[in-house]
Amino acid sequence: MKRSTGRITVAAAGAVLLLGAVGGPAVSQDSSGRDGRRVLVFSKTAGFRHDSIPEGIAAVRQLGASGGFTADATEDAGAFTARNLARYDAVVFLSTTGDVLNGAQQRAFEGYVRNGGGYVGVHAAADTEYDWEFYGGLAGAYFRSHPAIQPATVDVEDRAHPATSGLARTWDRTDEWYDYRTNPRQRAHVLASLDESSYTGGTMQGDHPIAWCQEYRGGRAFYTGGGHTKESYAEPAFREHLLGGIRWAMGDAQADCRPENGYRPLFDGTSLDGWQQAGPGSFTLDDDGTLTSSGGMGLLWYAASGFSAYSLKLDWKMAGASGDDNSGVFVGFPPSDDPWSAVDNGYEIQIDATDTPDRTTGSVYGFRSADLKKRDRALNPPGEWNTYEIRVEGERLRVWLNGVQINDFTNTDPARSLTGGHLGIQNHGAGDQVSFRDIRIKELPAAASPAAQGD
Repeated sequence: MKRSTGRITVAAAGAVLLLGAVGGPAVSQDSSGRDGRRVLVFSKTAGFRHDSIPEGIAAVRQLGASGGFTADATEDAGAFTARNLARYDAVVFLSTTGDVLNGAQQRAFEGYVRNGGGYVGVHAAADTEYDWEFYGGLAGAYFRSHPAIQPATVDVEDRAHPATSGLARTWDRTDEWYDYRTNPRQRAHVLASLDESSYTGGTMQGDHPIAWCQEYRGGRAFYTGGGHTKESYAEPAFREHLLGGIRWAMGDAQADCRPENGYRPLFDGTSLDGWQQAGPGSFTLDDDGTLTSSGGMGLLWYAASGFSAYSLKLDWKMAGASGDDNSGVFVGFPPSDDPWSAVDNGYEIQIDATDTPDRTTGSVYGFRSADLKKRDRALNPPGEWNTYEIRVEGERLRVWLNGVQINDFTNTDPARSLTGGHLGIQNHGAGDQVSFRDIRIKELPAAASPAAQGD
C-alpha cells in the first residue's frame, strides 16, 4: 500500500543528528525536505548498545540512495509525533533496546501503523519495549537469549518475498543468532528459519524462525534477526535482504505475508517426481529451483493425484519487461496427455498482463475477470516474483495475488466440475518465458464452509 502523506521540512540546523549522539527530530543527510519516499531509522538504546549501529545507518542510507528513498536517522524519541511520523513510509527500529518511547510517543506510533505505516525491525528490535503489547505483536516475538557469534545455515522458506527472493534455498552466514520467547509462525509469515543442527546453542526445538513479515493492525511489519555484526552491513546478500524488507514495508513491493501453515510441497525445486509434460514444449529446471517455460503449447501437470477441496500456492514471475509473457495455472481437469483437455475441461487462472480483462493476469480465463483495481495494486512488475493462492471448495474458486483476494468465481457449467481433478502449469509458446517456484498445497475438509478456512 502507499499512504498519502504530507511532507514537512525541519529547518533547524541544530536538529541534525550525528551518529551516536542524541539530538532533535530526524533530518536527512541532505536536509533538502524535497517530496519523495522517506524512511526513518531509529536507533535509541536503553539497554545493551550494538557497536554496529553506525554501519547499519550508513547501509540504510546507501540502500535508499540506490533504492529510491531518503533515509533519516535519529535517536531522539521526540521524533515520534503524529505530524513527524506522517512524513515517513516506514520506520526502521535498528537494534533498539529497552524502553525507548514514552506513552505519548507510543500512541503516536500506534496511530502511524494503524494508518498504514511500515515497520522494519532489525536484530535487537526484538529486545525492545517488553511491556508494550502493541509493539510485541508488531515485532512478532521478543528476544530471550543467544549463543556466541558463529556460522549457521538459514533455510529460506519463502523465495518470492522481496527480502528473500534473491537468496538460494539455504543461506550460510555468520551472526549472533537470537532465540525468541515465543514462536511467531502462527501469527506471522515466516520467510526464513535457522537450521539448529548447523550451529550450537539454539533452543527453539528445531522450529526457529529468524525473519518474518505480517500485516498488522493496518500496517506492514517486517523483522530480521540478522544484523548484530558490523560485517553484516557490508554483506551483499544481507543488504539485499534488508532492502527487500524495507521496500515491502514501504509498500513499494507486494508479497503474501499471511501466516502459512499446513502446506506440503508438490514441487520444492529439487525434483519433478509426480509431474508429467503434456504436449510440446517443456520446462527448464534451474539450479536455484526455478522452473521456466520453454516452447509450447503444452502443460506440466501433477499426475500423481487429483485434488478436490484445497488451497494451492505457487510463486511466479514474468521475464519480459512488457508483461506480455503468457502462462497460467490450470485446475479441475481430468488426466490426459493432451494439453487441450485441460483447456476444454478445466479452468485456467491466467498470467498475462496485456490481454482483455477476462484473459489477463488473475482472471479465470474466458470466464471471469479479476478485480482489476485490486489486481493492479497487488501485482509486482515483470522480473519480480508474485504469489498466487488458488482456493477450490466445491464449485467455488477464489484467487489471491500477493495476499489480496482478486477473484471469486463459481462454476455453473454442468460439463465441468471443480470438485475433483488435476492441476498444472502452462508453457504457452517459444516467446513466452514465465518462471515458477515452490508449488505447495493444503488439502481442505470437503464439507467445511469457506469462512471456516484459515490461511
